[in-house]
Amino acid sequence: MENEPIKMPIDGILDLHTFRPKEVKPLLKDYIEACIEKGITDLRIIHGKGTGSLRELVHGQLKKHTEVAHFQLDANWGATTVKLRH
Repeated sequence: MENEPIKMPIDGILDLHTFRPKEVKPLLKDYIEACIEKGITDLRIIHGKGTGSLRELVHGQLKKHTEVAHFQLDANWGATTVKLRH
């Protein structure tokens, strides 16, 4: 049961609060790919404020993804907005 895929809506908003840090890298990559398939180009990744380690992990992955045109910290600092190239 632990390795079963989690079903989540692909709507451009990804809340990472329910995921373990080690799950974030593959999740973020898969979520971006799913958004591209659906034609969604504006994303909001909710990572929380906390210590900033999850935000840094997210930003590091966004910098590496070839389909990410731009990203910036949201006004409330607990999320990052992303613009995809597609």
